[in-house]
Amino acid sequence: MTEVTFAGAPLHLEGDLPVKGSKAPEFTLTDKGLAPRTLADYAGKVLVLVSVPSLDTPVCDMEVRRFNKEAAALSDKVAIVCVSCDLPFAQARWCGAAGVEAVETLSDYRNGNFGKAYGVYIQELDLLGRAIFIVKDGTVAYTQLVSEVTNQPDFDDVLAAIRALV
Repeated sequence: MTEVTFAGAPLHLEGDLPVKGSKAPEFTLTDKGLAPRTLADYAGKVLVLVSVPSLDTPVCDMEVRRFNKEAAALSDKVAIVCVSCDLPFAQARWCGAAGVEAVETLSDYRNGNFGKAYGVYIQELDLLGRAIFIVKDGTVAYTQLVSEVTNQPDFDDVLAAIRALV
């Protein structure tokens, strides 16, 4: 079982992180219109899955705003999707208030199947850990688990990995 910390306190992640080169785990998430979205919906794209605990926290807010800004400089062959357990209505409200249009938000609120399949479901909080997964042609091409939930990911490393795949 993988551990991360929140302000230094240990938390336990359920599931196993997919490894680079493995088949990307399937998922069903909910979009802002309550429609299901699956891995197959992003076929032909370099899919960047940004897992965050909640958009209504300062660290997640800054992270997703940064990815929204960076998306403008990336190819249209790249889809950046932020996944959290926030309700779709809260995600829609947050995106509207933050002006986030280049990053799609999807919710894992129904059953946590994404979090468990990707090894980022935090048991103690019923939230997702902070991680980045890049999927190309159905294969995991990159993973980054942020070990301290209150920290930002290594943006430079993520962006270099995206550019190398496009």
